[in-house]
Amino acid sequence: MIELEFDAHASDGAGDGAPLVVLLHGRGASKEDLRVLRPHLPAGVVAVFPQAPFQAAPWGYGPGWAWYRYLGEDRPEPESFAASLNALEAWLAALPQALPVKPGPIALGGFSQGGTLSVAYALTHPGSIAAVLNFSGFLASHPRVRVAPDTVAGTRFFWGHGTRDRNIPFELAERGRGLLRGAGAALEARDYPIGHWIDPVELQDAMRWLETVLAEAAGGTRAA
Repeated sequence: MIELEFDAHASDGAGDGAPLVVLLHGRGASKEDLRVLRPHLPAGVVAVFPQAPFQAAPWGYGPGWAWYRYLGEDRPEPESFAASLNALEAWLAALPQALPVKPGPIALGGFSQGGTLSVAYALTHPGSIAAVLNFSGFLASHPRVRVAPDTVAGTRFFWGHGTRDRNIPFELAERGRGLLRGAGAALEARDYPIGHWIDPVELQDAMRWLETVLAEAAGGTRAA
C-alpha cells in the first residue's frame, strides 16, 4: 500500500467537527508548497498537506513529487492516476486517527495536478467531499472518472483558471466545466488574466467561497 507523508495544522478554535481542508500540490512540488495558503484559510479548520507518492524526476518534472504521469491534453497515465486515487482514499480513511480533533466536512483541492486529482476523487467517491477547490487543473479522461448527476450530487466545485495558461490550456477548463454543468454540478467558475499560477484575487475569491460552503456543510453560521 502506498502511504502518503503529510503535514497537519489545527487552527485556533478547531474542535471536534471542524472542517478538514486537504490541499494537494502540483507536479514537481512537495507537501510544503501549498502551506503558504494556510493563513488565508477560513478560521477554525484543520488544514492538511499531503505529499504525492511518485518521484517527479523520472518523468522529467523536476526534483519534487507527482501524483501521476501526464500524457497530454486531459489524459493522465491510467495506472499512476489510479494508484494515487487509491492512495488518497486509504489515507483519507485513516487520517482522522492522526488528527487532534474529529474532523467534520471535507474540502479537497489543489493546484494543477492537485486540482485535477481532487476533482477526480470527488467524482469517484460521490458525496464524500463537500467542497472541491480546483486551481488550474483539468477534468481527467480516465476510466474511473464519470461525470453524471449521481457523481456530482452533494459536492460543490470552485474552478479557477488562467485564460493565458500554457500548461493547462484554458480550453480544457471550458471543456471540463461544461461537462460538470451538464451533469448539474454546483460549480463556481472564475477566470483570471494569468498563466499557470494562483492569483491573489483568485485566492481571495476561493477562500470566500470556501468559507460559505463549509459553514453550510457544517450547519454553522460563519459569515461569508
